Amino acid sequence: MRLEAPAGDHPRDILAALKSALHGAGPALALGAPAGRLPAEVPAGTAVVVTTSGSTGVPKSVVLSRSALTASAMSTAERIGSGAWLLALPATYVAGLQVLVRATVAGREPAVLSGRFTPQAFAAAALTMASARGGVRVPSYTSLVPAQLQTILDAAADDDTVLRAARSFEAVLIGGQALPAAVRERAEAAGVRIVRTYGSTETSGGCVYDGVPLDGTRMRVVEGELQLSGPTLADGYLGDPDRTAAAFPLDADGTRWYRTGDEAVIDDGVLRVQGRIDNVIVSGGINVSLDRVERVVRGIAGLHGAVVIGVADERWGEASVIVSDAPDAHERAEELLRIARDAVGAGIGPHARPSRLVPVEALPLLSSGKPDRERLRRDLA
Repeated sequence: MRLEAPAGDHPRDILAALKSALHGAGPALALGAPAGRLPAEVPAGTAVVVTTSGSTGVPKSVVLSRSALTASAMSTAERIGSGAWLLALPATYVAGLQVLVRATVAGREPAVLSGRFTPQAFAAAALTMASARGGVRVPSYTSLVPAQLQTILDAAADDDTVLRAARSFEAVLIGGQALPAAVRERAEAAGVRIVRTYGSTETSGGCVYDGVPLDGTRMRVVEGELQLSGPTLADGYLGDPDRTAAAFPLDADGTRWYRTGDEAVIDDGVLRVQGRIDNVIVSGGINVSLDRVERVVRGIAGLHGAVVIGVADERWGEASVIVSDAPDAHERAEELLRIARDAVGAGIGPHARPSRLVPVEALPLLSSGKPDRERLRRDLA
């Protein structure tokens, strides 16, 4: 089966190629990398190959079949309902791609927010989606990353149109990274119906909603690492059988699992992700989870969007650093660092306290909307 890039970069161009690929009438779709850099042939049944470097900077081309993508869309509809979808994320990112797949499976054209994301553009697109079938309102849905949700909530405090638009959705899926508790509480207080999703490109997007797996998805924790199984799993990594075998092990009974690399616990069937297993530094001979530190830091007023990274430290070997683009981070840097060190020391231990706070004008982001941690590490180095 041939692999081709879409005719253009606009979401509508990607949608047209995606429909052809999902229906089996056209070639597989290459997203995130020019098709010329990838093998011309891909396995039969492939719909999309998504190439992403992620936050670690290591490129990977994930092979997603028609069946995996449609299984994900159908299980989402079973969980939250079916209706009209607004694309507010890059279509080359799996969460944005899935918005297009869900709309296609539902037999509806998605609304598309083109250009730079702003609360006003989001509101304008959302409020044009109102429609009815047989006198009954058609529910609408969208998918956002936490930073977008926070931007919308900030604007909604002074703009009733933005607030009305955010409230108009039957569900707003939030994924891509952990959602700070303070932002979740603000959304709930504002009447915005959010659903926290967990998943990755290797699972065709979110496959666990509010801690509960979608129908067909199974979860287990092996030596602290979360593993997932089900019909939404990718076929593997294009042209990389060794990485595929390592990431997608088979059980003795032939069940295929995906090793997420996330540390997690499952309590009464509800998933709690605790952070990346490999996002750990050794400070003064003690392992420190940067994800745990970041969760504490993001619970502090003024640091909801902060990022915590590890850097070399002459005294301790490695230390954690807070990077923040909050408007008052420059003026309040010492105060915020003191508050953060106290909170982290009380919540985790004195060994985990951040060494400093670095204010920046804007956090560098990947196309997915996630912080570009690798770039931050390079810049601070």
